Amino acid sequence: MGEENGMGMKVMLVIDESESSYRALMWALQNIGETINRAGNPLLIFMPLSSPTNTHVFPASLGFTRIYCPVPANPGNVNPAQEQNMVVYMGILEKAKTICSKHGINTETIAQIGDPKRAICDAVQKHNIKLLILGDHEIGKIQRALGGSVSDYCVQNARCPVLVVKKLE
Repeated sequence: MGEENGMGMKVMLVIDESESSYRALMWALQNIGETINRAGNPLLIFMPLSSPTNTHVFPASLGFTRIYCPVPANPGNVNPAQEQNMVVYMGILEKAKTICSKHGINTETIAQIGDPKRAICDAVQKHNIKLLILGDHEIGKIQRALGGSVSDYCVQNARCPVLVVKKLE
């Protein structure tokens, strides 16, 4: 019996500020919301946060140039822009939680700093997730070939089935 009827199934939905993640959230609520409720586990809403880096801008011959220095920030170096980003991220998680509660879905939210691809797959393993849901950002073929997409990476590396919600034409 168990997971065949949804009992005990843990579902994680990845969210960010994009329209595609909102579309994935709405798809999950409309199509598997009852299954999530029957499982008895909250829907885990996960937000990967990019690692903060220091950015230096200086004048150059053709205007300004920017150098990105991948130096992890420590709590003493967090600047107001990073603090503002955290306010935005927490607002996105709170909005998703509110939408879920309006659909009668119990949720738990988690935000994790790091490379989004790895952070998602690590969270899947850590929380024993049985289904991962995320939106497709529809990146171009060249960008997909060079860097790959988060959804492609998760399909290949997550230790559970992955449902990618695509935009309907």
